[in-house]
Amino acid sequence: MTNVFEAFSGETPSLSGLLPDPTTDAGWSSEHPKRVGFFTDTSVCIGCKACEVACKEWNLVPDDGTDASDLYRLTGMSYDNTGDLGASTWRHVAFIEDVRPHGTATTGHMPSGLPAVSGGAPTRDAAPPPGGGTVDLLALLPDGGAHGQQTPDDERDVRWLMASDVCKHCTHAGCLDNCPTGALFRTEFGTVVVQDDICNGCGYCVPSCPYGVIDVRGSDGGAHKCTLCYDRLGEGLEPACAKACPTNSIQFGDLDELQAAADARLAELHRRGVEEARLYGRDPDDGVGGDGAFFLLLDEPEVYGLPPDPIVTTRDLPEMWRNAALTAVGLGAAVVAAFWKGGRR
Repeated sequence: MTNVFEAFSGETPSLSGLLPDPTTDAGWSSEHPKRVGFFTDTSVCIGCKACEVACKEWNLVPDDGTDASDLYRLTGMSYDNTGDLGASTWRHVAFIEDVRPHGTATTGHMPSGLPAVSGGAPTRDAAPPPGGGTVDLLALLPDGGAHGQQTPDDERDVRWLMASDVCKHCTHAGCLDNCPTGALFRTEFGTVVVQDDICNGCGYCVPSCPYGVIDVRGSDGGAHKCTLCYDRLGEGLEPACAKACPTNSIQFGDLDELQAAADARLAELHRRGVEEARLYGRDPDDGVGGDGAFFLLLDEPEVYGLPPDPIVTTRDLPEMWRNAALTAVGLGAAVVAAFWKGGRR
């Protein structure tokens, strides 16, 4: 596996060129499976938290956010009791109640996937989409997009933004670079996984993640995060969260196919006038070389608690080590020159 600490002697490439195929770079043969990942379309997320539950049940992730002593840990963040990703929350469904001046909220979610009738009210006797499949909430809203729910004083618009967050399985992963024991490794599917029996709980991986995903669990002292259900992938099964998602908001598959589907979905929403829709983690030239788990968002990343410009923490290490080496050589030369001049006197 290429180590960034060993790369300072060469030319610093761009991230997109550094790991064009992270799986092969990790030492897997060219016969490895295609890289897989997640595409999470937040425009059809209904906030049911089925993905959270399925993730915990399959991976035996400890319970969190349900301590009776603190009344199910009401965080003040609407109906969200888990709060954020962590060692015991590998999938986190955010409930974002976005309040804006009246007339400025342009898109949002209905409280359910029920078709709208005159006036925008849902009807419960409407038939589901033929053959099942994805429930497109934006398509069910008047004019192709909600305008927010007006408060009684008619001065504010409130919209719900719901999104299921997860480890991004970065193309260039800082947690992987900084792990001193090799507990973190790149799988043959291109994902990043922690080996519990090798992790010593040092925590070096925690500040290395630009997304704040990985963390050390207090109960066992080890670092934990999403594995993209590595055990299920080996058996040809999709991850538990994607399997449980009722609206197909979480899509799993070959990363190149997911990217094509995401591009088409984004273009569709833009045609409908949802101009604020954007892809996050899709760009292979971003600060982490692109994500193995990327998202369609309906607002700025900051609204969802995501960094607008994530940069892998080890990106500049080659240049830093090279500059340090040049500085050391320069200082050494200066010292030698000083002694040489002093000896001639």
